Amino acid sequence: MTQPTQLPVLAICYDFDKTLSPDNMQAQGYIQDIGCEIDDFWAESDQLAKENGMDSNLAYMYLMAEKARGSLVLTRELLEDYGSRVAIYPGVESWFERMRAFGLAHGVKVEHYILSSGLKEMIEGTSLAKQGAFDAIFASSFYFGPDGVARWPAQAVNYTNKTQFLFRIKKGVLDINDPRVNDYFPDDQIRVPFRNMVYLGDSATDIPCMKVVNSYGGHSIGVYDPSAGMEQVKKLLSEDRVRYIAPADYREGGLLDQLLKEIILKTYADEILERRHWASVRG
Repeated sequence: MTQPTQLPVLAICYDFDKTLSPDNMQAQGYIQDIGCEIDDFWAESDQLAKENGMDSNLAYMYLMAEKARGSLVLTRELLEDYGSRVAIYPGVESWFERMRAFGLAHGVKVEHYILSSGLKEMIEGTSLAKQGAFDAIFASSFYFGPDGVARWPAQAVNYTNKTQFLFRIKKGVLDINDPRVNDYFPDDQIRVPFRNMVYLGDSATDIPCMKVVNSYGGHSIGVYDPSAGMEQVKKLLSEDRVRYIAPADYREGGLLDQLLKEIILKTYADEILERRHWASVRG
């Protein structure tokens, strides 16, 4: 295969909870260790947000810190330790390098990005992050004081402001405080056009990102836990929120594996045609 001098980039963007992991990351040890029942914790968080006109992510972060008092010292290291215990779906451990290797073999640079309302510190504690699976993690996070204890939210990523990170990936402006994300970039200078993006999510909270990617020619995929059924993602498909649905099984030879490999092959072919177009325009 004759490859272009600079490989086109395919950015695969993932929600985390119930997309790569079968449950919310906070519910895999942390909530239990602060003395709460899982359903009670989320009900209290929802009520707190509702009664105070509060962002739901800020509400759960507040409760995590408040209920830790007297039992846990909420540090980055503690959250990373809980992150190290988070379960993942079959095949996830090898998925990221497999996709990168397949992409390089077929003329495409594959990158992986997390866009999550969960906690960055927990995700950074996973074996995936420590092995370099992700090119960047965009997620909610805490500010830690000089003593290392969480003092305040540093970032709260909700289902609507998640979309800003798609534009950062598109323009290659990954620093969340870099205002160049608002600058104009000519089409032929866009690092990752939306047609070269894939978004994997599991629920209605992913709809804004799914819709953005879909609307500009990218690929949105609804994943579901086979043990829980596919009704939620079938609804997303019927409403044109996603283009494909697949079980959350990331093993080689599975439907997701096949689907992403087909998208990689399509990306290469599409980018060859795009480059021929721009060469013609420039004469």
